[in-house]
Amino acid sequence: MQHFLKGALALGAFALTFGVAQAQDLAPLNSDSEPDRMDWSELDAKFGQMPVPAAGTKVGGVSKTLTNEYWRSLGEGYANVATKLGIEFVYQAAQSEGDQLGQLAIAENLISQGFNALLFSPQTDANLIPAVEAATAAGVPVLNVNDAVIPSAANYVGNVQKGNGVNVANWFIANRPDGGKVAVIEGQPGVYAAGQRTAGFTETITAGGKFEVVASVPANWSREEAFNAASTILQQYPDLIGFYANNDGMALGVVEAVKAAGKAEQVAVFGTDGISDAYAAVRAGDLTGTVDSFPVLTGEIAMEVALRLMAGQDLPRVVATPQALITKDNVETYATSDMAALRAALLAN
Repeated sequence: MQHFLKGALALGAFALTFGVAQAQDLAPLNSDSEPDRMDWSELDAKFGQMPVPAAGTKVGGVSKTLTNEYWRSLGEGYANVATKLGIEFVYQAAQSEGDQLGQLAIAENLISQGFNALLFSPQTDANLIPAVEAATAAGVPVLNVNDAVIPSAANYVGNVQKGNGVNVANWFIANRPDGGKVAVIEGQPGVYAAGQRTAGFTETITAGGKFEVVASVPANWSREEAFNAASTILQQYPDLIGFYANNDGMALGVVEAVKAAGKAEQVAVFGTDGISDAYAAVRAGDLTGTVDSFPVLTGEIAMEVALRLMAGQDLPRVVATPQALITKDNVETYATSDMAALRAALLAN
């Protein structure tokens, strides 16, 4: 009981400043367009150095899955800050990116374990809503971190999802001036990030009238499903000039399909996330590019945001994290595990 009371007291100021959705009249969150926002690079300038957390601070993280490198890297970023500051940190995830009930069970299990805050990366916009409601009732604040968006989330950290697709579309516009037929391999239906990435690409590339999106089909973040979908599309549209996939795993499946069809010279392929296999494929000339949203850095920023909120800082509802289009021209600039060097490179561009 004494431990519970100490935890409850520690949460008091945090719950007030964290903006628990049921205590405030918050509009449903659209993380790309929410006006109450700031860029990650402004944190120190606007709020000073990150406060030192209280002794005994515990933070829990719930991720989509650890089978995808992106989510392992996000956890690495969380852990970097937790280890540096002596914070107890637990990171758990579902068995697969489609295990919505499994992820919900993990989140609900962590709520009762005395954490000062929880970092949720839900599989869909809806599957962790019961856990958010349970956490709110228990006085445990939740930070929504990339990439599905919980409508009632009081605070969110992540990149502008629509910008992923916009970046790729702009590459095609600049590098394929004659236009042509392109296709999209979408992620999981019902996930905010998948919808926004697809919309950003489709709206931007079709605006000028030179490009036609001839197919846009979901592959549920699966490399195998993406290979099958891309193979079918290539048979239907032999003059296709490019694919945009909502994540890198699917993009690598598309690359395999393009190679099997003998169209590697004709068809450009882009992914999203910036995992190490995507970087290797860009270097090898197999993958034309990826939009890196720097998951390790995102994890560090998200943990920092949680700690700032716990210290009572009145941060905006959304803290936007960086992204960059990676091609053979700049791959070595961003291919670094040195987070200080990466931050400097991003701030310079």
